Amino acid sequence: MSADAVPAVTRVSADTPTIGAARHAAIAELRAAGIETPELDARVLFAEALSLDHAAFAAADGRVLNVEQRKNIAAVIRRRIAGEPVARIVGYKEFWSLRLRVGPATLVPRPETETIVETALAAIDAGGPRTRPLRIADLGTGSGALLLALLSELPDAFGIGTDISSDALRIAAENARHLGLLHAAFAACDMGAALRGPFDLIVSNPPYVTSAEIAMLAAEVRDFEPRTALDGGLDGLDAYRSLAVTLPPLLAPGGIAVVELGIGQAPAVGALFRAAGLTTRAPRPDLAGVPRALLAHAAAEASRFAV
Repeated sequence: MSADAVPAVTRVSADTPTIGAARHAAIAELRAAGIETPELDARVLFAEALSLDHAAFAAADGRVLNVEQRKNIAAVIRRRIAGEPVARIVGYKEFWSLRLRVGPATLVPRPETETIVETALAAIDAGGPRTRPLRIADLGTGSGALLLALLSELPDAFGIGTDISSDALRIAAENARHLGLLHAAFAACDMGAALRGPFDLIVSNPPYVTSAEIAMLAAEVRDFEPRTALDGGLDGLDAYRSLAVTLPPLLAPGGIAVVELGIGQAPAVGALFRAAGLTTRAPRPDLAGVPRALLAHAAAEASRFAV
């Protein structure tokens, strides 16, 4: 019988390495290293290292580990203790209930970014059925998280994501194919430079950390996220200045834009957008209460959205 075929409950001697014993030891190591979620991290890393789905992993504590499996587990635990995020180790992250591949050229999608999706969908819902045809753009798409989350909810929409990184675009396109969201396309450019409107909805999670603050970020962000996706310039607003120029000619009459904000940036970004002729609304907070999603819309005789 192969090691993979060992039953979930096995009689073993006290010194035989089982998944359960190894997992408890790993949890203790992670906790001692100051990892905030040692139980969750150990579960995800073990399941990935052993190629077990959730149901199989739940019943596998008594399974005996072979030498190769023990090496794989030790390697991923060392990487986590060194500060590498779990999503970087396993190569994927869940966002809006979608499993998305991530890589060195993409940000790891974060829960607060789902506020952008919520804000956009609320505006769309208020203006009519989700089945109406819409044109969507995601500027700086990275893994495609925002665009693919929206397309998963809008069956008759067409979306295009842009990014300056060809590596990021390859990952985004792979995610779209894997999810069966074939009404997505991708283009290599800076923000919307290669696009022609009109778009009914434009979303963006731009770089908004000030250059000086990057060195003070948590190691999981500072050392593993692509700097180009973080660095917003001296005041963190460089990308928003670009968006203020880019958005008005790309938006359809009455179209909307929803952008992610850094902490404390709502007044400055709102002022930039209003100076460009857009109308803004009070930003929507994320679950931590931080103003996170700024909605702006173009003037129109008859808007397609309720904003």
